[in-house]
Amino acid sequence: MGTSIDNGSNTGRLDWHRVAGLSELPDGRVKTVSAGRHTLALTHFEGKYAALSNRCPHQGGPLGEGTIEKGMLRCPWHGYDYCPLTGESPFGDSVATYALEVRDDGIFVGVQPDPPHERTVSDVVAETLVSWGVRHVFGMVGHSNLGLADALRRQERTGAIEYIGIRHEGAAAFAASAYGKLTGRPAACLTIAGPGATNLMTGLWDAKVDRSPVIALTGQVDTQVLGPGAFQEVDLHAAFGAVAAFSQTVLPTSRHAELASLAAKNAIVRRDVAHLIFPDEVQTLPAGDEQPGTPDGRVAPQRIEPPRESLRAAVDLLSGSARPVIIVGHGARFDMEAVIALAERLGAPVITTFKAKGQIPDDHPLACGVLGRSGTPVASWFMNEADALLVLGASFSNHTGIYAGKPIVQVDFDQMALGKFHSVAVPVWGEIAVTVALLAQELGEKPATRVDQRPELAERWAIWREEKASRERDDRGSGVGSAAIFAALGRAVPDGAVIAVDVGNNTYSFGRYFESGRGQSVLMSGYLGSIGFGYPAAIGAWAAAPERPIFAVTGDGGFAQYMAEILTAVKHNMDITHLLVNNGQLGKISKEQRAGDWEVWQTSLHNPDFAEYANLCGALGVKVSTAGELDGALASAIEHRGPSLVEVIADPELV
Repeated sequence: MGTSIDNGSNTGRLDWHRVAGLSELPDGRVKTVSAGRHTLALTHFEGKYAALSNRCPHQGGPLGEGTIEKGMLRCPWHGYDYCPLTGESPFGDSVATYALEVRDDGIFVGVQPDPPHERTVSDVVAETLVSWGVRHVFGMVGHSNLGLADALRRQERTGAIEYIGIRHEGAAAFAASAYGKLTGRPAACLTIAGPGATNLMTGLWDAKVDRSPVIALTGQVDTQVLGPGAFQEVDLHAAFGAVAAFSQTVLPTSRHAELASLAAKNAIVRRDVAHLIFPDEVQTLPAGDEQPGTPDGRVAPQRIEPPRESLRAAVDLLSGSARPVIIVGHGARFDMEAVIALAERLGAPVITTFKAKGQIPDDHPLACGVLGRSGTPVASWFMNEADALLVLGASFSNHTGIYAGKPIVQVDFDQMALGKFHSVAVPVWGEIAVTVALLAQELGEKPATRVDQRPELAERWAIWREEKASRERDDRGSGVGSAAIFAALGRAVPDGAVIAVDVGNNTYSFGRYFESGRGQSVLMSGYLGSIGFGYPAAIGAWAAAPERPIFAVTGDGGFAQYMAEILTAVKHNMDITHLLVNNGQLGKISKEQRAGDWEVWQTSLHNPDFAEYANLCGALGVKVSTAGELDGALASAIEHRGPSLVEVIADPELV
């Protein structure tokens, strides 16, 4: 047994770590090894071993990646030389060495025990976010966020958060956006400076326009080099200025707990994106006695009661209506019990926007399905026949097509959303659940002139279901039609499921043909309409509600944008059932080109075997090309524990 030279940096009790086997490192070579949390350069020279600090004193080059030339260890970055056994250098700066023993079972290095952890600025921020209810972080650890990542690691070790490492930062932002849409609570996404941060943008814009709370945590270059244009330096404050309702840099002299509290508060109260920028050297600064921030006394109950005059006007309009109809948007998703109770009191059919699909089950006697371009003829017929519309938490997008010529009562918590695109008869500022409960109290007995619309509703559904069944039987021998695909999905998806959908023809067909069951939630990229949302959103849904059945519905074009994220699902054993509609093209764009008398151009796709790809990644992949195979394939995919993918070869003309 032999011991290397020790320059005195290791004194007292040492923790010994086996770093290599006896024959692992040839003479005249160097390699990088780990001893606990220490990274070292292990050298073998003239029959002797030594362990040196891996960090070159010049600019931090990795000595373990260097070479031993003419008896000297040369740094791979700038050629500084060191004795491979003592660490001494003709350049003046020596490299620390560590105690080393050659034992019968390998090479061992002794390092001093880690000192007790001293809380850092990053710890204060992480603890504050946890106290504000952040339970999940999606992201990618990298060189300019390591101090912050280490603080998040400590929170994960205590069970306070769950960290999910993704393969592309855009997927992290989409997952966080979907998490907020499903729960109303913020998740965070973590990236490095520069490209990692800018990769978040699409997902953050999705969150912003769909009013989903998200907190972005981005690394940054050292403050001392901000401005001249250091490696991966981007002006992140400017870059995030439009997308983030709150964006601040965490500086050495900042009130760190207060900044983190303000980020969380802006995300939660404004239902928006908040952003914190962490320069590299600030992340590990000692926090002293700074305590984490909490929401105590910072947020009031969100109970906005409408002004009495607005409530009275709404009651008067609805009381005089013979054929009232309720239209619910995504903003009403947490208030549907009260909304359905009011609908039953009024005898009013309930139409949803596409983003609100599933908020009332389609088998409810007052449900009409989706209105608009992704909708059903049932919904459009009842809107056209209505003499008053009660619109709850909807945005009046062109996609939905709420007819402005009807007398409209609109309820929203955001004053700017009221009459946003055109005037309405009665704009009502208030929380939906509160306002709906007050309307139910104020509305009297049904007037004699009120039409019982239930028989008409049942008749219209019967007509539409007969039409769907007819389309389900269509078969041109070129793949499975959409009506058959989503009829099978409807039979397979259980009550209470979360279904994350992408963008494209597959999504339009899902809105039109799929009938939502009880307690189901549908997640989509609504106002932004971003292709690629579907699978990362399913990851976010799984993190938020792993006890619920989680489904993803995508096209081939959308899934291919983030197809590496199936590896994330496999790593975490996420129970996600993925229906992939493969029509070999960007079908919606082809359709738009034809509709606009354009030549269909550059919309065809060269795809892999997606089912086989899923199998290669460690998931279950199943491919079907006929309608008769669908039920069995979906059943096996749902039964599988872990991620599964059912690839359906679809007929692009049968949408």
